[in-house]
This record gives sequence, structure tokens and C-alpha cells, in this order.
Amino acid sequence: MAKLSDRYDPGPQVAQCGAINLGTRDLEKSLHFFGDLLGMEVVLRDGDTAYLRGFQELTHHSLVLRQQDEDIVNSFSFRVKRPQDVELFAEEFARQEIETVEVAAGAEAGRGTAVRFLVPGSEHPFELYYDIDKPQAPEEIRSKLPSNSSKRRGLGVRRIDHFNVQTTRETINQAEQWVRDNLGFQRREYALHRDDTTVLASWMSVTPQVHDLAMVANAFGKKSQLHHVAFNLQDFSDVLTAADVLRDYDVTFDLGPGKHGIGQAMYLYVNDPGSGHRVEIYAGGYLIFDPDWEPIKWERESFPDGLTWYGDPFLFEGTARSLETTPSAGLR
Repeated sequence: MAKLSDRYDPGPQVAQCGAINLGTRDLEKSLHFFGDLLGMEVVLRDGDTAYLRGFQELTHHSLVLRQQDEDIVNSFSFRVKRPQDVELFAEEFARQEIETVEVAAGAEAGRGTAVRFLVPGSEHPFELYYDIDKPQAPEEIRSKLPSNSSKRRGLGVRRIDHFNVQTTRETINQAEQWVRDNLGFQRREYALHRDDTTVLASWMSVTPQVHDLAMVANAFGKKSQLHHVAFNLQDFSDVLTAADVLRDYDVTFDLGPGKHGIGQAMYLYVNDPGSGHRVEIYAGGYLIFDPDWEPIKWERESFPDGLTWYGDPFLFEGTARSLETTPSAGLR
């Protein structure tokens, strides 16, 4: 008997955040931070490139660290739902006259062929892929639980959680609309500028999370910026433990610990000592299962509660460190 899925094609879809590829000027410091302190497994070290994953990630990696002369984001990658979706997305981008690059299988270790492009409007380098290896951890760190790739170590990062990216006020509407219309991201919560038309910030997801991707208007008129990449811990208390431990290792704090009203997760923003890229230590949050979810709009007067329900408040003006971002690479 034929399955319904054999007769129904929803088109290409994005499944989840896959990995972030970060350039770092000090690979050893970055490896100490992500590996020794946060507890991520170094799956592979190949010269000046290292591949890492959290203890509940079965795929090859969610973080790539590359020794480079510039602290830059090389790519934001997302896994698609079916093998054919990589080619189907590439065909659609060609129809829209969006320039793409085919990234060969193995160019990023453990990963199959990907399509690379710059998001219209924001110019962030996104890569879409499906095939990825699922290696077992070395015996000495392998978990007895088959749903864990390795034993919990360090601060216990479970998985990559989301990306927060920024572009100019002039281009954010185009970019935010494009990822919703073409990649299937659903707007979950959002805020607008005073004109009530221009997006200030939008939290979007392809999973039941409130956001797999956040897009924010950059305070200094810059495109293609990373504000932070978030990694997930299990409990609120884990974030407080992380704050205690990281302070003792002189890791620079930006904000927190505190709780967001938007998404309702506990946060701690720190900087990778090797690269300066901002990392959010993230736990909790609510999930969305309603198929008819209506995006929540945060009005100007209540927006501070959305950013910080309790904890250090976010700043909107001036030269605060919390407003700083790091740049992204181009198409090639």
C-alpha cells in the first residue's frame, strides 16, 4: 500500500540549526573554552580546524573552529529535511537569480554536499545540507545512554540552540521576510521600530522552539553580523553554575545571568576568549505546538521586559559591549 507521503510533496524544508563555523585568532584558547569549560566533545582535529558537538548531539558536529587571521563567521548552516531538498533549494535560488556555491561533500568534515548563498538583504552566509556522519564517541567518554553521544562533561553543553544575526534597519524587513517566505521560518515573537513598520527584532523557528533564528536591526548600520550563537544547557541552575565557573576562569561576561521575557529562557552572554565571538549559555524556554500560533508583538513600552525579565538590563544606545557584533564572510 502506498503511503500518503508518496503522494504528497511539501517542497524543500529546513529542519533545524546545524552548525556554526567560526574563525578564531587563537584556536587553542577557543578549544579550551568550548571543549574543556563548556564540555563539548572534540570529534576531530584536522590541523588548524576542529569539529565539536554537545553531549546530546549524535551528528558529527555543531561547531567548527578554524584558526584564522580574523575573528569572523565563516558560515551558518542548517540541516534540511530530505536529501533532495538541497538540490531543490538550489534550483529555487537559481530561479530567483540568487548566486549560490556548491560546497562539496567533505569540505566540512563529516558533512555531505551543501548549497551556500547570501541571504537577500542581510548577506549572511547560509549553508543548507542533509547528509552528515554520526560517529560514536571514543569508548572512554561514551555514554551508557544511547540518546547521548558522550558523557556529560564540563558545564554540560547539550546542543546548539540558535543563531542571533543582525543587519541594517534599511534591509531587515527584506531579509526577515525572505527567510520566512523561502526557508519556512515562522515568526513567533517580534518588535517593531517606532514607525510600526520596520522590524526591530524577530524571533523565528522551524522547530517548536520560540527561535532557531533571531534577526535584529543592527545599532550601527552593519550587515552580515553575528550577535551571538547560543548553546543549550539543561536547567536554569546550570546557567548559574556556568556563571560561577566561568568567572573563575576570567571569561568576559556581557550580560547575565538573567531571564528573557521573550522565549522565557535563562541566559548568560559571554565572549569566547580565543575569538571574541559572543556565546549565549541558554536554558529553559517554552515550546510551541499550536499549528495556528499567532506571533506575539512586543510593544515599545513593554519591550525591556521581553529582553530582560530579571537580571542585567539590555542597553539600546551608546557603546555598550552588549551592542558589539562580529562580521561574517562573503559568498566564497
